[in-house]
Amino acid sequence: MFNNKNILITGGTGSFGKKYVEHILAEFSPNKVIIFSRDELKQFEMQQKYNTPCMRYFIGDVRDGERLKEAMDGVDYVIHAAALKQVPAAEYNPFECIKTNIHGAQNVIQAAIACGVEKVIALSTDKAANPVNLYGATKLASDKLFVAANNMVGGRDTRFAVVRYGNVVGSRGSVVPFFLKLIEEGATELPITHEDMTRFMITLDQGVQFVLKNFTRMQGGEIFVPKIPSMRMVDLAKAMAPDLPQKIIGIRPGEKLHEVMCPADDSHLTLEFHDHYVIKPTIQFAHHTDFSVNRLGEAGTPVPQGFEYNSGNNTQWLPEAEFLEMAKDVER
Repeated sequence: MFNNKNILITGGTGSFGKKYVEHILAEFSPNKVIIFSRDELKQFEMQQKYNTPCMRYFIGDVRDGERLKEAMDGVDYVIHAAALKQVPAAEYNPFECIKTNIHGAQNVIQAAIACGVEKVIALSTDKAANPVNLYGATKLASDKLFVAANNMVGGRDTRFAVVRYGNVVGSRGSVVPFFLKLIEEGATELPITHEDMTRFMITLDQGVQFVLKNFTRMQGGEIFVPKIPSMRMVDLAKAMAPDLPQKIIGIRPGEKLHEVMCPADDSHLTLEFHDHYVIKPTIQFAHHTDFSVNRLGEAGTPVPQGFEYNSGNNTQWLPEAEFLEMAKDVER
């Protein structure tokens, strides 16, 4: 479905954007792939690797609605990956996080509708479910905006959906490159915040493929959640450095013991499919949709009342050997 199409990625110079471009150029023949981001150096560096004729690089910030409209002119599909994502930075600079993650989301929505974009998928995070920090709260607000945008389109064909997933193994700023750096520098121990802490684990490749498939699945208004394994942080550290002792340093501000992707309070809206879950919108005005069957013909069933998809009660756990295979190509 991406052949001869124009695709725009906000925050396209990030880990996801670069991996997405790698896949889209290898698997499809797009007309244009537009990288929309505010960092000229990252764009220059990305341009050295991805410089095929279909690539376009736009300097811009999602806080700037007019620039987004210029960039989206003639675009068919949008992936909204731009966000301020560092939890401590968001706590210290709360309104800057709100400007990018909430106001920026609304700008993307308005530009997509104004430009007649066909489909938009916004990337979310497990921290948006039952948020305990500002970053998670802004991403929850962003998710709500994108879901509700399907009621703003009127008779237009633009549709919006959200993809929510957990920790990306090896992405910039994540625990794997942090631990690798400590190990390379000769650390005598690895810091663990809590001995019971768990996280959902997914690779960039898996995240990109899940997003690509959901462009075909989506009807508008869904929050897509992949079924992915969990891992205990103590097991992750042991896999990376089996001979190093671990030091428990305590849970940091804004951090959870376990992450949630489908909250129990949304169980009445949640459908289970063979390899993912869908959280339906709470309200449908403009379009009444049967989300139990998606556009690929896959059928979903309601989850039990009170069901919660939680990294601590997950039925799928990541073995150390598989984790090490996933972590081979870590972005430093």
